[in-house]
Amino acid sequence: MLAVIAYGIAVLLNVGIIFIGTRFLISPRVAAAGYGVPAAESGDPAYLSIKGVRDAAPGLLGLALIAFTDNLSVAWFMLVLALIPLGDMLIVLRHGGTRAAAFGIHYTTAVVMLIDAALLFAL
Repeated sequence: MLAVIAYGIAVLLNVGIIFIGTRFLISPRVAAAGYGVPAAESGDPAYLSIKGVRDAAPGLLGLALIAFTDNLSVAWFMLVLALIPLGDMLIVLRHGGTRAAAFGIHYTTAVVMLIDAALLFAL
């Protein structure tokens, strides 16, 4: 049962970041607002598209690891990648985003990733 929960969380997190990356590619300004720091109207949307690609790629890698490797590989991947939402939290806080977005979205995601990594290490 622990394996089902651990891998289920891992799949949901990876599919979620693929969705977020795709959203940045399709609708970058809307996605930026959801991230917690709205994009300036005068800003270059290419940079938001770059974020989309760089979000989707780790999600795809995570799904490949889940499908083709063992629990330790997936655990290390989730542990290391938890640095991304922690960094996102700091970015939101430094650039005028709300504490609700910083902690409610990014910090919470990092905590869930760390819990998932711990579950995967326990298998």
